[in-house]
Amino acid sequence: MGQAASLELLPRNRLHGIVMGAEADFYRVRLVESELTLLCVCRARLQKTAQQVLVGDRVIVEPDWSGQRGAIEEILPRFSHLSRPAIANIDQVLVVFALAEPQLDEYLLSRFLVKAETTGLAVNLCLTKADLVSETDQRRWQERLRTWGYQPICISLVTQSGLEQIRAVLGDRTSVLAGPSGVGKSRLTNSLIPGLDLSVAAVSGKLQKGRHTTRHVQLYHLPSGGLLADTPGFNQAEIDCLPQELIRYFPESHHIQQPCQYHNCSHRHEPNCAVRGDWERYNHYLNFLQELEASRDRYRPETGLKIKHKGGKVVHEPRLAAKKYRRTSRRNQHQILQGSLQEEEY
Repeated sequence: MGQAASLELLPRNRLHGIVMGAEADFYRVRLVESELTLLCVCRARLQKTAQQVLVGDRVIVEPDWSGQRGAIEEILPRFSHLSRPAIANIDQVLVVFALAEPQLDEYLLSRFLVKAETTGLAVNLCLTKADLVSETDQRRWQERLRTWGYQPICISLVTQSGLEQIRAVLGDRTSVLAGPSGVGKSRLTNSLIPGLDLSVAAVSGKLQKGRHTTRHVQLYHLPSGGLLADTPGFNQAEIDCLPQELIRYFPESHHIQQPCQYHNCSHRHEPNCAVRGDWERYNHYLNFLQELEASRDRYRPETGLKIKHKGGKVVHEPRLAAKKYRRTSRRNQHQILQGSLQEEEY
C-alpha cells in the first residue's frame, strides 16, 4: 500500500509526530500513529513565539491529506535540549573517535568528552577503525580511558567487529553521535541501519583531517526501535559552563571522597586541595579552566582586551576601538544645511 493510500486510513484530526529532519522552513515529521512521514511547515502563530522547532521535537500536526503535507500546531514539552547541535529529547551521547586515520588526539578527545558531560546526558565512547591498529594498542587505549571513567567500545566497520556491543548500548533510546569529522560517524550509521546510504568521504591524506559529509541534523530509526541522530562533525567542541562547575565533568575526579578546604576551590593553587594534581587529565582541566575564565572576561569591556587562541594557548591582545561609519541621515543633513544658511544670513 502506497503512502497516499495509507494517509486515507488515518483519522482526519491533529496527530502526534516526531521531527526527523529540518531544512530551511520545512520539517519532515514522522507520525507516531503510523510509519508515514509528512513534509510540514510551522504555523504562523507558533513562529511568533520564541520557541523554535528542533529535530527531535514531539509535535502536534494538522495533516493535509490531499497534498501529503501538514502544519505543526504545537511543540510538546522537551525533557532535554542541546544547542549545538540543535536537537531535542535526546537520551544519551555516543562520542565517536578513530583509533587511526586520523590519529587519536587525546586532548581533542578530552574536549569532546567534557562537552558531552555538560549536557547532563549519559555518555558512551566508541573507538572506530580498530582494524588499523594492533590488539595491543586497542587494549592500551581501553585501559587508559577506563581511568578517565569510561568503558570504550572498539569497533571496525571493515570486519564488523564490536557492532553488536554498540547496538546494545543504543537499544531503544534516542542517541546523538558526537565527534570530529572523518572518524566514521556516517559510516557507522550506515552499518547500523540497513538500506541507509549516507554520503561518506575519506580522510585527507596530507592533513589527516576529516571532511564534512553530514550537512544537517537528521534522525534515523534503528531496527531496535531507538532513534539515532547523525550530526555535522566539528573539529573543536566548545566547552560552555561556569568555571566552578568544570570539575564535575571529569568523571575520574568523582571518586575523591575528601572535600577541599574551600567550598569554591578552583583545584589549582589552593592549599589542602584534595583534587589537585594526582590524575592524568589534570592538565586538561587546568587548560579548560583557563579558557573558561578567559571567555568570561571577554565580555567585560573594562578589561580592554580581546581573547585569541594561538597554538593551544589563550592569548590576551589589546582591543582596538571600533570606528563608526554610520551614514548621516537626510534629516540631519537638511538641519546642518539650514543652520549654515542661517549663519550666512547673519
